[in-house]
Amino acid sequence: MARIDWIEDDDAQGLLADLYQRAREASPTGQVPDIYRTMSRRPDFLAAIMDAGQMHFSDGYLSRAQHEMIASYVSALNKCHY
Repeated sequence: MARIDWIEDDDAQGLLADLYQRAREASPTGQVPDIYRTMSRRPDFLAAIMDAGQMHFSDGYLSRAQHEMIASYVSALNKCHY
């Protein structure tokens, strides 16, 4: 059970609903990642995080797969399931 109260898909309105839709479209599973839901009470902050994530995980010197591998490794080191 989550310790952070978030807004579910059906209750999202305005900017948050738009961001959730954008997240679903970008997700291979078609779902909003829970890490995004934790920021649902601050859609302005979520929008900035999503923009930064898009830039961070885009191909550049490292591929997206390499970025994901590094993020997964750091999460494991920090014992964070996200």
